[in-house]
Amino acid sequence: MESCASRCNEKFNRDAACQCDRQCPWYWDCCDDYQHLCTVEEDPKEPEPFLELEEEMEEAPASNLYSAPDSCRGRCHESFDRHHPCHCNARCPEFGNCCEDFESQCGHEGFSHSSDAITTEELKAISEKIYRADTNKAQKEDIILNSQNAISPSETRDQVDHCPEPLFTYVNEKLFSKPTYAAFINLLNNYQRATGQAEHFSAQQLAEQDTFLREVMKTAVMKELYSFLHHQNRYSSEQEFANDLKNMWFGLYSRGNEEGDSSGFEHVFSGLSQLLPKRALVFLPMALTHKAPSKSGLLLEKCEIKKGKVTGFHNWIRFYMQEKEGLVDYYSHIYDGPWESYPDVLAMQFNWDGYYKEVGSAFIGSSPEFEFALYSLCFIARPGKTCQLSLGGYPLAIQTYSWDKSTYGNGKKYIATAYVVSSTR
Repeated sequence: MESCASRCNEKFNRDAACQCDRQCPWYWDCCDDYQHLCTVEEDPKEPEPFLELEEEMEEAPASNLYSAPDSCRGRCHESFDRHHPCHCNARCPEFGNCCEDFESQCGHEGFSHSSDAITTEELKAISEKIYRADTNKAQKEDIILNSQNAISPSETRDQVDHCPEPLFTYVNEKLFSKPTYAAFINLLNNYQRATGQAEHFSAQQLAEQDTFLREVMKTAVMKELYSFLHHQNRYSSEQEFANDLKNMWFGLYSRGNEEGDSSGFEHVFSGLSQLLPKRALVFLPMALTHKAPSKSGLLLEKCEIKKGKVTGFHNWIRFYMQEKEGLVDYYSHIYDGPWESYPDVLAMQFNWDGYYKEVGSAFIGSSPEFEFALYSLCFIARPGKTCQLSLGGYPLAIQTYSWDKSTYGNGKKYIATAYVVSSTR
């Protein structure tokens, strides 16, 4: 058996059976003794930072949010997994290994009623089509990124600022006048950021949700996604698809004590927070929000903080706007994707108005519809699992989780979170 003895932090060795470089935790190919020999200063109980599971699982403990392995709730027509004690795919009646509630959970027109599971090969093919269709993405000249210093996963807890300069040196803000960008930005300040404070949307805010969905549904990206899902018998019309997207992303559920205090869109793209002694404020320039100003002429909104740290915050536009206002301080990164054009992926550390983000992965330079499409695709095809995609010939993985305490429609799930977990070698 190969070992990391005398190999810690060596370069990737294609001929080795296992790896000991700093990136092996991201690619799940470390030698068995890597944790013991090469990361002794890390807490072995904590997952690898780039997977971000240490924060997301705190937000959504498996014990009360995710489906039990012996139930079909939220698992209808998923791919066969031999590790499950019972199954919920279309052929389980043929093999006599369905879960007891298969008929009640899956015998109706629900969230996923295709007779065929979506294969990994199909996911990779449609993600490549979506990648090519993203004509609204930033061009190389639209963004000057200054990623500066990379650190190892063992250093992410140190909260040391290794980068004296901002992450974004320049962004062509003409991008933000494009319909999907403008509609997306208008949504960012429509939420009470503190968990436990119920959301009450105005007619204008509800209309802004509809505007965003209407604009993204016009794009080639979302038309590719709908065509794929329609072919997979998941949706019979674009209107059905759009209605479901609105529910799964914007439907309210309770993370705290108040009913309807959170949504998938709020967490992934905007933010949530637990009530803390200190209330952090986010300032958005009036030109980007078109909202009524505060006395200072700026909009104020509570940011996402949980137990004294930032969670969520997986969007580059949000990051740029907050950094521009002096509220985000970029510290370092542990992963910079292989893409030579946008969209790219960065896994970074930063401070957001006094609160630290240990690892935050985000697409860089993608259009709002691109992220919205990929996260939606993975939530529909692989809810609660790692979703293997391909972008420009490079593999990429996205993790989603569903909210299991409440449902909408006929037992359909809300999005709890979605984020990039890795690319693979």
